Amino acid sequence: MEISTSQVKQLRETTGAGILDCRKALESTGGDMEKAVVILREKGLAAAAKRADRVTKDGTIELYTHGGGRVGVMVEVNCETDFVARTEEFRHFAHEIALQIAASSPRYLDIPDVPAEVAEEEKSIAANRAKGEGKPEGVIDRIIAGRLEKFYQETCLLQQPYIRDETIKVGDLVKQTIAATKENVTIRRFVRWELGADGK
Repeated sequence: MEISTSQVKQLRETTGAGILDCRKALESTGGDMEKAVVILREKGLAAAAKRADRVTKDGTIELYTHGGGRVGVMVEVNCETDFVARTEEFRHFAHEIALQIAASSPRYLDIPDVPAEVAEEEKSIAANRAKGEGKPEGVIDRIIAGRLEKFYQETCLLQQPYIRDETIKVGDLVKQTIAATKENVTIRRFVRWELGADGK
């Protein structure tokens, strides 16, 4: 089957993968776009995992204000080389992360950054609520686990649903960017300010 340039372009826009990779994926699936996306995502995640240990000393600090200056975000996003740091793709990614932080107010970067006492408090709240509602003892552990997962999705940047596509997490967006840039990419730190808020 002949694969058209428009098909390759569409797949590239969807996945961020290279032109040659997109063409090969479409050829191997007989032009099936959905199957090609799955192949490229799997390939990208495998490639991203291999790059995860590489040192990221370059990158950019993205500044973003929203609501006429009522919300401000500063985020440091790192990559391996200055070459990638200057690309439009990487700059766009950094901007998207700043938008995510402005919109979703994460408190932590990822689950390991949540202080143990905060996680314990959430578990305790969930357990007390479940007991107060008269839930059977056998399901309380599942309720606590579900509550904790929801808490992480709300408060940890990498666990949050991506504001432009809630079928993926921000952590998946990072992996897609690693696959697209062929360099390790990390979010190092961020700060979000809101006018009149106490910073907590």
